[in-house]
Amino acid sequence: MSNDETAADGGIPVFSSTARRMAWTGLGVSAVGLAVYSVIAGPDRYVERGDPYPGQLTSLADVVGYFLVSVAGALVLGSLVFVVTVARPAGGFIDARVYPAHLMVTRASSWLAVGAWAMVLVGAADAMGTNPIRLVGEAAVGVGIAVSETAVAWIVVACCATVVAVVSRFVLSWIGHVVLLVPAFIAVVAPYMAGNAGQGPNHDYMTGLAILFAASLSVGLGYRWAFACAPELNGDDTSQSVPSRCPLIVVIADVVSWLSGAGLVAFLLPQRFVFDTAFGVAAVVFMLALSALGYVGWREHRLATRGVLGRDVRLSIAGATILALVVFAAWAVMDTRVAPRFLARRFSAFDVLLGYPLPGPPTVQRLALFWRFDVFIGTFCLVAVGLYVWGVVRLIRRGDQWSRGRTMSWILGCLALVFFTSSGVRSYGSAMFSVHMAEHMALNMFIPVLLVLGAPATLALRALPTATANGSPGPRKWVLWLLHSRITRVSSNPIVALAMFVMSLYVVYFTSIFATFAKYHWGHVLLTVHFVIVGYLFFWVILGIDPGPRRLPFLARIGLLFAVMPFHAFFGIALMTMTTVIAGNFYSELALPWVSDLSRDQWLGGAIAWGASELPVLMVVVAIVVQWAKSDRRQAARADRHADTYEDDELSSYNEMLAALARSRR
Repeated sequence: MSNDETAADGGIPVFSSTARRMAWTGLGVSAVGLAVYSVIAGPDRYVERGDPYPGQLTSLADVVGYFLVSVAGALVLGSLVFVVTVARPAGGFIDARVYPAHLMVTRASSWLAVGAWAMVLVGAADAMGTNPIRLVGEAAVGVGIAVSETAVAWIVVACCATVVAVVSRFVLSWIGHVVLLVPAFIAVVAPYMAGNAGQGPNHDYMTGLAILFAASLSVGLGYRWAFACAPELNGDDTSQSVPSRCPLIVVIADVVSWLSGAGLVAFLLPQRFVFDTAFGVAAVVFMLALSALGYVGWREHRLATRGVLGRDVRLSIAGATILALVVFAAWAVMDTRVAPRFLARRFSAFDVLLGYPLPGPPTVQRLALFWRFDVFIGTFCLVAVGLYVWGVVRLIRRGDQWSRGRTMSWILGCLALVFFTSSGVRSYGSAMFSVHMAEHMALNMFIPVLLVLGAPATLALRALPTATANGSPGPRKWVLWLLHSRITRVSSNPIVALAMFVMSLYVVYFTSIFATFAKYHWGHVLLTVHFVIVGYLFFWVILGIDPGPRRLPFLARIGLLFAVMPFHAFFGIALMTMTTVIAGNFYSELALPWVSDLSRDQWLGGAIAWGASELPVLMVVVAIVVQWAKSDRRQAARADRHADTYEDDELSSYNEMLAALARSRR
């Protein structure tokens, strides 16, 4: 790379001049193309929605702003993933190789925050049928936000982006970048939840697909950009410094984005509308660009594995960047219009609130067999099972042993999570509070126990490689850094884990959180993730199988476990005695014919919460007693081995004293 190809600050090499011009040209051309589309389309997309035309300014800003903010979010998320997976921390801080990617995080998150706050006004103005300037002048911003889900989504993006922008300027630690992945991920997927994917029939399927698509496409674009900006990773002679996981991550991201994107198009676009609508034309461009992106990603992987990392790879990355920008632009067109699938039918209450009709009142057969696979959580569980089995096989081939009980526990826990989030339990739980409470107890108490008994961290520490061939830290190092990080020490503190486990019940159900989340599938996904993580942290502290910052004595573990039981009992009793119905408006709008009394259904949910906690507690008590007995046996065995190997020091001293006394008497 030539000497003049340096950044303005610090002389850090970035893209080659040709590749840099290609990337920025692609961004500019895409934005201009969207602006031209907005002018040509005029009020057409508002006529489809049945909304008043807000004017050219709002219409243009809505489409172009969606595109630019999505690209900024992709740069943030992808650069963070790059820092986490490529850094070689010294003293916990990232190294100079990934510092340009860190700079990209700070800059792109600032662009994302500014753009998202601006899009809040655009979304509110779009909903009110006016332009942002007039909306502010009439002091109607609050009203516009209240009637626009899109504006609320942009607020979520703006808040998360602001957190990343502020924190990233003061954090250089590896674990800090891991933590920032959470708000960056939320900022990337939030706009998709307010678009076509979160609306109408089958939005439960489309929500999971949209989460996977937004995250994978963003990681692919941002990761490529960060890789190209790394001075020691994109030169002509640096094959030994490139981690082998870099091209693999890009290929996986491309495959997931293609599969999830194709699934979204299949749900949103009937075949007869492919070439008859602007949405259909944009979808064709979308799929062609996604397919080309997948091919270029595969070619990048082939070049990298053969050690060809110079100009060809940089130009290939620039070409993939342009294709990813085209995909983002096509999706901006598609997501700011009403999908043809929605124009072809009239919505029912089930379509709007659930995304699917229920076949009738819940029965054992329907709860077990009425399946709607949760794309996001189900995919995660299947991948988790596959990785766990791979780790076990790796140990066995190495000649080590691994408990079959732990393997079965992990597999059962993951399969149970798939069952409770994809079967009729989730389908009816999204419509009935009583069934939801049964689902909640399984997610919060039963499934986490099985997952903790699987000891995934212990398996990871034994099976994963410590470092790659070129010296980059391996996944085992990542696990060690996480286990010994400050955030793990705080979250695994018994008092903190107990407080989160108990208070999450009261905060979620006795505030407006559940009433808000119950209306959206992404809300159910978020609650599922929250309850599983909180339950896992609590039972990790209780059972203590995996290594952690601290281990409680066995009596303290049993005491902490029984300390939770009164809070669960009180929670169940509170639900049974409440005079108001939680999320009553949602359940009233759904109006299930077999639920004539919402208060009675809530009473049943409280009874389930009160009585269903006993079985998981019994499981944990048995596990603790078994651990205690094994610990005593191990200590006794160590004492016996010591006695067999070494002489008893006290007995020898006593015999020497007697011998000395006998000699003195003589």
